[in-house]
Amino acid sequence: MPTQPPCPSQDQLPRPWQLDQPLGRARWWRWLVSAVVAVLVFWPTPAWAAPGQSDGAQLFQAHCVGCHVGGGNVMRRSKTLKLAALQRNGITSAQAVALIAENGIGRMGGYGSVLGEGGPAAVGAYVWAQAQGGWPKV
Repeated sequence: MPTQPPCPSQDQLPRPWQLDQPLGRARWWRWLVSAVVAVLVFWPTPAWAAPGQSDGAQLFQAHCVGCHVGGGNVMRRSKTLKLAALQRNGITSAQAVALIAENGIGRMGGYGSVLGEGGPAAVGAYVWAQAQGGWPKV
């Protein structure tokens, strides 16, 4: 009956963190490359990826809908995003909405850095279009 070679002891097995051994270095790099690829594949799309009307809707859903669901305002009922309330508060254009989204107003803080370059303008255009359409249910 043939005999099997003895199993190596724990001291003889290469460790992944032992970078001076070729096998350990190869495993280390393989792990690192796999981790970087996984982060790039599964990381959410940044807010500044590509501005546009649909991006305004996406940014609104991601950052604004928590307080302004359906164009309302869960914090202050008189400060909604409905057309009549916007006009009553002196907000008469998409650019005015974009300035508020970027810099904030009253209790609402600015979201310029969160929305990224072109984000406030995209959100402003989306909000203004929805307000003019009566915030239709989607």
